[in-house]
Amino acid sequence: MLARVAPFAAALWWGSLTAVGFMVVPLLFKFLPTPAMAGHMAARLFTAQTWVSVACGVVLLLVSRSNRPSALSGRAQAALVFIVLGMLLALLIEFAVAPRIVARENLRLWHGAGSVMYAVQWLCAAAVLWRITAEPREPS
Repeated sequence: MLARVAPFAAALWWGSLTAVGFMVVPLLFKFLPTPAMAGHMAARLFTAQTWVSVACGVVLLLVSRSNRPSALSGRAQAALVFIVLGMLLALLIEFAVAPRIVARENLRLWHGAGSVMYAVQWLCAAAVLWRITAEPREPS
């Protein structure tokens, strides 16, 4: 069962980051009547995305710490740095960057920082998905 949980969690993490950040939020700004409405809804979506990211990261960490030896746990171990970094970025965006954007404090700086952090989190999730779904190597 663990062999199926980790790829599912990694795919959910990467897929949700992709859908929210690169499709849904840009569409909000295109089709909602005002940027303020779009920004308010985007903030709610990014908060939800934070908790999806954290939940997927926790599942992946639990799988990587499984007592059962398997090829999957070895691949999850190899992705550990990316899992932790991605979760840390999600929490930093939520609790350090987002409040400053909502307060409209130096909006250009914090929006840019949040966008870069989101993109790096997306890359971390992609690296986790890539490593977890890799074909197991045959022993040499």
